[in-house]
Amino acid sequence: MSDNSKKLTMQYQFPDQFLWGASTAAHQVEGNNTNSDSWVMENLNGTMYKEPSGIAVNHYRLYREDIERLAALGLNSYRFSIEWARIEPEEGHFDEAAMEHYRDVLRTCSNLNVTPVVTLHHFTSPQWLISAGGWEAEGTPARFARYCAHVMSQLGDQIPYVCTINEANISIGIAKVMKQYQQGGSAAAQLGMNMDFQEQMRDYYAELSKAFGIPPMEVHTFLSPRSEKGLHIIFQSHVEARAAIRQVSPNTKIGLSMSLFDFQSVPGGEEQAAHELHEEFLQFLPYMEDDDFLALQNYSREIYGPDGLIPVPDDRERTQMGYEFYPEALENVIRCASKHLNKPIIVTENGVATDDDTRRVAFIDRALKGVAACIADGIPVKGYLHWSLLDNFEWQLGFSKRFGLVEVDRQTQERTPKPSAYHLGKIARANIILHLTNPHLN
Repeated sequence: MSDNSKKLTMQYQFPDQFLWGASTAAHQVEGNNTNSDSWVMENLNGTMYKEPSGIAVNHYRLYREDIERLAALGLNSYRFSIEWARIEPEEGHFDEAAMEHYRDVLRTCSNLNVTPVVTLHHFTSPQWLISAGGWEAEGTPARFARYCAHVMSQLGDQIPYVCTINEANISIGIAKVMKQYQQGGSAAAQLGMNMDFQEQMRDYYAELSKAFGIPPMEVHTFLSPRSEKGLHIIFQSHVEARAAIRQVSPNTKIGLSMSLFDFQSVPGGEEQAAHELHEEFLQFLPYMEDDDFLALQNYSREIYGPDGLIPVPDDRERTQMGYEFYPEALENVIRCASKHLNKPIIVTENGVATDDDTRRVAFIDRALKGVAACIADGIPVKGYLHWSLLDNFEWQLGFSKRFGLVEVDRQTQERTPKPSAYHLGKIARANIILHLTNPHLN
């Protein structure tokens, strides 16, 4: 590198104790989550899932080597979820073997000096909860708080950070996608949804009713479109869980995970973009006022014009999920969130689905440049946990979407770190990112 090009290199320093890590979710990686609602729905006739999760990537058995690999890469934090359907497979019956499993996951993290960030609900629920009314039932907040209290009373001393619920606002995005699809338009939610299912819906609903023992329109999983009552129940579940956790684990910092696009506008679309921000974030601020931190999750942006959401132009790079490749969204979302909620922020998900790992490297660099700029401006960003540690099960879209820093051969379960894994690990070890300001050098 010439002296001239060296002058065009900027160094971004991250704070001491910054959390550098990667994330997973129990159902997407563990395998054989047989007591969950998703397991039921994946295996129904006419299912909307393109394939079942099965043994997924066998993380329930291989967690030690996966966490060891994370630490060896240079990462110092691991976000994972504890599966409610394993802990409480029948209402009021708590499985101590499952508790011991997660105790050992935490012990493994501790032995490797890896800081755990634990999520207590990541989309999947026990089958019995759905049969009891699911996420539209008034009794759900108390049931969820009871589960959280049980887990945290036994494991809380090993959990410095806990997220009660993953992407508590996700049902708004799901409803928006379904409405846009029905109207012939396009929209996105920050999870894998299969929209090629219209013809099979009648058979599927009949099977759904049989599986849960209730009318099909009363099956309210976490990923169902929500009523206003249901939205309140989800956020009230967070409030009641937070209170229960503070009783049994007062030293654990508690947050809520929120899914946010970077809502942008062109002239004439400002009001619609502001509406989307209110719908997906601002209306929920009162529920988060007593939290210790915000768990922020972002993958891309949405641009609104006078006629609503503007489709991603054909000449823009897209990810496997159909999102625009736009890592700069993360900085914008951090700035927006911090403007409205004065809390420390942990980025608990940010990443890209692609088979071209060079694009993941570029995504990481551009996203982290934005994180560093936020920190330089005094915004208290405490960590960056990349989605995902492993290639995994992307819900209704199956295993075809590659988010992982580590490739998984699902026939052999062999793990192979990708160049992006080493790249992020190198940044984490140095606690510095170098950014080349000359566009010809990027």
